[in-house]
Amino acid sequence: MGGSVKDQLGREAAQDSEYENAPVVILVSPQLGQNIGAVCRCMLNFGLTELRLVAPRDGWPNPDADAMAAGAMRVLDNAKLFGTTEEAVADLSYVLAATARRRELEVPVIGTGKVGADLRAKANRGVKTGILFGPEKAGLKNADVVLADAILTYPVNPAFQSLNLAQAVNIFAYIWQSAESAAPPATFEDMGANPPASKDDLIRLFEHLEDELETAGFFFPLEKKTLMSQNIRAPLMRAKMTSQEVRTFRGIVKALAKGRGAAKVK
Repeated sequence: MGGSVKDQLGREAAQDSEYENAPVVILVSPQLGQNIGAVCRCMLNFGLTELRLVAPRDGWPNPDADAMAAGAMRVLDNAKLFGTTEEAVADLSYVLAATARRRELEVPVIGTGKVGADLRAKANRGVKTGILFGPEKAGLKNADVVLADAILTYPVNPAFQSLNLAQAVNIFAYIWQSAESAAPPATFEDMGANPPASKDDLIRLFEHLEDELETAGFFFPLEKKTLMSQNIRAPLMRAKMTSQEVRTFRGIVKALAKGRGAAKVK
């Protein structure tokens, strides 16, 4: 009996090492505990172990999740709770949004045929990645999508596009696992010496820039501030800045703000 327990612990340790750089699954405002539990099973089936929850509708922990997570309690028990999407993605450097294409947002779209190998390449370089899934009824909001580097869409039947939350996660998890032996693509990012900026760095840049723009009276009329902010964030996300570039950009914003203040004094 002791030997079998030791073997099991050894297998779990090997799995933890293998899954260290696997994508994080982030459920934004999930509604039903049963769906959260089912997501845990889908994740572990295909080697995803880190689950993050943003403001679950029915609170957390939720006993309704336990029964559906049978066999995958290690994922459920280690799920992390966050108050906002910004907090949930703060330490990640590359984020996908599982949603339909948004015409009002200029966010790149990646296909299911490319995303697996792309994520594997990033994992091999130690880049922390994640994917956002929206609530069952309404899906992701634009404020969530604009935090993503790319939108992932599934080639579902256009006449019937209804996917359960766990089904949607299951498809992504399968894509990740099935790309294990895929040759990682060579990209500009792969050759860069500087690490990509974390989402926390980018969000701080966005807030810094938007605060200064608000001081300068840029957001007019005020009721359009949310849309204007999203249109500012989207191209900066597409730029895929490194940590150094973010610091440089914040220095630019600070210098412009100080210069404006000096001009007012004169």
